Amino acid sequence: MPPSRVSALPGVAALRQVGLLTTLAWQVLRALPRRPFQWREFIQQSWFFASVTILPTALVAIPFGAVIALQLGSLTAQIGAQSFTGAASALAIVQQASPLITALLVAGAGGSAMCADIGARTIREEIDALEVLGISPVQRLIVPRVLAAMLISVLLNGLVSVVGVMGGYFFNVVMQGGTPGAYLASFNALAQLPDLLVSEFKALLYGFVAGVVAAFRGLNPRGGPKGVGDAVNQAVVITFLLLFLINLVITGIYLQIVPSKGL
Repeated sequence: MPPSRVSALPGVAALRQVGLLTTLAWQVLRALPRRPFQWREFIQQSWFFASVTILPTALVAIPFGAVIALQLGSLTAQIGAQSFTGAASALAIVQQASPLITALLVAGAGGSAMCADIGARTIREEIDALEVLGISPVQRLIVPRVLAAMLISVLLNGLVSVVGVMGGYFFNVVMQGGTPGAYLASFNALAQLPDLLVSEFKALLYGFVAGVVAAFRGLNPRGGPKGVGDAVNQAVVITFLLLFLINLVITGIYLQIVPSKGL
């Protein structure tokens, strides 16, 4: 079949984009150990990611933890299992809500700005100029930004876990009349260290995916300045879809490999 007809088949363009995205991810991994490492760029990007995500993340974590605690508190009260409210809400926040909140804000706030920055450099032909000078754009621009997204994702995940659990504790004890001792005791009885480790691993992977997708769309804008805006929107949407798919896979594997902690 001629190449022109193959390119016209449904889904070929999408598969080509997936291949290019995977290639960029591999190039980033290959460039990680190479020297010189751009420490200044890494520190600047880490500070930028932190400055645009810390406050929104903390503000989102409080109501999110409260909603989970109130909903689970109402459900456990109906079935007579109020003593397990702490374990259920805390595990839901640490394992699922915390890394997802972190990833969504890192992708929505930091990733979109990263995509716009790389896209602006691309349409100004700065990326082409780096390649002409023999400088790898991946090593010079992409690697520090991806590592910054991964670092801030891990740190923000811990912040969301703490703030979410504290918010759930407050709303369960104060608004639903729960027992503080029962809340903490059930959490200590059912929670285990792998729950926190898988949460941090999710955040690390989510940061990598958000950074790579933002960089990929920034390196491939279409239609000039307007294409940069479209690329930012596409980067956020693609990242969200990938994050929920990865979360499903990791959670399924984790629940099969790590045994649950019994009472």
